[in-house]
Amino acid sequence: MEELKILQKTFDMMNYAYPALAQYPKGEKFALVVDIKRCMDVMLERIIEVNKKYYKKTTLQELDVEVEKLKAYVRLPYNLGFLPPKKYEQWSGLVVEIGRMVGGWIKSVSK
Repeated sequence: MEELKILQKTFDMMNYAYPALAQYPKGEKFALVVDIKRCMDVMLERIIEVNKKYYKKTTLQELDVEVEKLKAYVRLPYNLGFLPPKKYEQWSGLVVEIGRMVGGWIKSVSK
């Protein structure tokens, strides 16, 4: 059940992020925007993989790393002034919530 919630939360986060990324300066669309989109895509891939695998721990750790990367990728454009404070708060809140879900999933698998 947790897998389905985290998958939906990730889709929600991506649906929020894509319009925000479209507002970035033109010079960043082929650098930072591509990196952020790839990070979100990898997160989605890892969630699907971990849901299907019998041994989940390694894939969950990879997912956790991607969540941390995305946190940094969201903070950087905010610091550079590409992302308004409200959008930063909303987007980073979604990423933090996904991170908490991943942490809980890791704990449940480690038992």
